[in-house]
Amino acid sequence: MRTVRLDVPEPTTAFWRAHREGTPIALRTSGTTGAARTIVRSTCSWTRSFAPLIERTGLHAGDRMWIPGPLDSTMNLFSACLCEYAGAVWDSRPEGASWATLTPSWLARALDSHAPMKALVAGDGLSRALWQRATALGWDVVHYYGAAELSLVALGRHAQDLRPFEAVEIDTADDRIWVRSPWLADGCPAPGEPGALRRRADGFVTVGDRGRLDNGLLQVWGRAGAITTAGATVELAPLRARLAAHAHGEVVLLGLPHPELGQVLAAVTTSHDDLRHVRGWARRNLSGPQRPRVWRVVPRLPRTATGKIDLHRLAEGLR
Repeated sequence: MRTVRLDVPEPTTAFWRAHREGTPIALRTSGTTGAARTIVRSTCSWTRSFAPLIERTGLHAGDRMWIPGPLDSTMNLFSACLCEYAGAVWDSRPEGASWATLTPSWLARALDSHAPMKALVAGDGLSRALWQRATALGWDVVHYYGAAELSLVALGRHAQDLRPFEAVEIDTADDRIWVRSPWLADGCPAPGEPGALRRRADGFVTVGDRGRLDNGLLQVWGRAGAITTAGATVELAPLRARLAAHAHGEVVLLGLPHPELGQVLAAVTTSHDDLRHVRGWARRNLSGPQRPRVWRVVPRLPRTATGKIDLHRLAEGLR
């Protein structure tokens, strides 16, 4: 099947050309936590969601949107195409902007340096505290949860206020977020590439995120075996194996809540010698979201009745 790739210098131009031709698009994910993969979707799986999103947000043709992140992020490319659909304009610079597309960590920085504007915030959970801070400063914030494979799933003011988006059905009976909607990608990933997407016979799909739909509100807990920090997902198992290779005792990785970044990556060792060696190796060999920001020594790790490390108790002890 022919597709139009969007990993090109002007991806929005390529998107609208594919839309006119009725050709599927191929979106390359960032591969933050492993091999990058390609997701195939119809352009209509985005464009038909634009009108209800515009109605919910109030974006209009006179607006100018600041998109500081790169367009190889599906979140940012989605917003750029949304602007062009609405007749608004977008730019990587903030001057004259009435809107912005930001991750929560970008929003936290922008509050200290930019005049209030409307913001579409995604890529990570937006805490109620950060939303309250932004609102107190005059910002008008809309938050959504989604995924490259699923597109927009739930919309609200912050992470504790997410409700299913237009025409989206959500099932969390097994504490995983299963989604059925018109906005799903067609191929996730493209044929022949690895990917974690699972499909059920009834049309619901999941990317593995855990959560619960309770009284119409979606609680997003994150992906099993992964954390999200400043909009980047970090798979814990392969990273822990790399760190453990430089330790004599145990090494545990976990996410700790953070008011601006969503979570921060914490590393726990069972001896001070391991802490020194492992942290030194990490400083030399890891960067960005994969380098732990919190380091602790816990000689006796808390255990469950079955002998497994009790991550909940461990996290509580580190706060």
